[in-house]
Amino acid sequence: MFSKGIFTLSLDFELIWGTLDIFGPNGFKKACEIERERVIDRLLNLLAEFEVPATWCIVGHLFLDHCDGTHPEINVDRQWFQHDPGTDVSRDPVFYGRDLVEKIRHCEVPQEIGCHSFSHIIFGECGRETAASELAASTSIAHEVGIDLKSFVFPRNVVGHIDLLREFGFRCYRGPEPVWYESDRWPQALRRIAHLANVILANTPPVVDPIDEGGDLWNIPGSMIYFPSHGMRRYIPTSRRVRRAVRGLDAAARERRIFHLWFHPTNLVDEIESMFEGLTKILSHARILRDSGRLEFRPMGALAR
Repeated sequence: MFSKGIFTLSLDFELIWGTLDIFGPNGFKKACEIERERVIDRLLNLLAEFEVPATWCIVGHLFLDHCDGTHPEINVDRQWFQHDPGTDVSRDPVFYGRDLVEKIRHCEVPQEIGCHSFSHIIFGECGRETAASELAASTSIAHEVGIDLKSFVFPRNVVGHIDLLREFGFRCYRGPEPVWYESDRWPQALRRIAHLANVILANTPPVVDPIDEGGDLWNIPGSMIYFPSHGMRRYIPTSRRVRRAVRGLDAAARERRIFHLWFHPTNLVDEIESMFEGLTKILSHARILRDSGRLEFRPMGALAR
């Protein structure tokens, strides 16, 4: 399909919204504060250094710098917004991100901005009207600042209401990694163990091709998450993550397919120096392959076009 391999990097950018329904407003607050203060600028500088045009799929609420906390435009049980402080970025910076969106827009190397829903509600578990209202709110607030959203990442990678993506003008989404343990047939514990084993063994991740979903919508499956170093995962050396990603990049170049790496910026908070060092090594290897003419860097939206 391609004349050379493709490296695609997508980022799930959500700050506190990604964990509110599980851990409340304080569970990951410190991590999100570090993400704001120490990760975003450094990550953007790294992407600029290696000339990587990543796809930042951003929770729509982060386009705001203030709100009243009600969001009547979203058709959802009001409890979903029970932790929304209804303040502004100066008082509750982990709930708002207009300033960070502007930083991403003005990165030295142009970045694609995509959508990660408005409030991180789980599309595979919510009703159609709720999903539609989330997409309407996200595309509307993006249009207000001159951004046309074309790429979508489902919260927690739980796919649902794909037809609505077409209705709202999206051209692509990131589907689950094509590995056996992503299937709902298997218990969550087994899936987690299998994933950890793949990383520990540095098994080559899958390289992928775009899947035509019809109606000018494409599924660009993930290949590998650069997962964090908290909990039990902190005992897995970063070098195993790096080795696995390098093998994915080599496979993409060899087979002329896509290596689609993804992560949350929050993933870099724990063991921050080691995680950034590992990411630097991954991007360095990608640049070597690009400079040798074997690999191209493309964001999700460019692949769909």
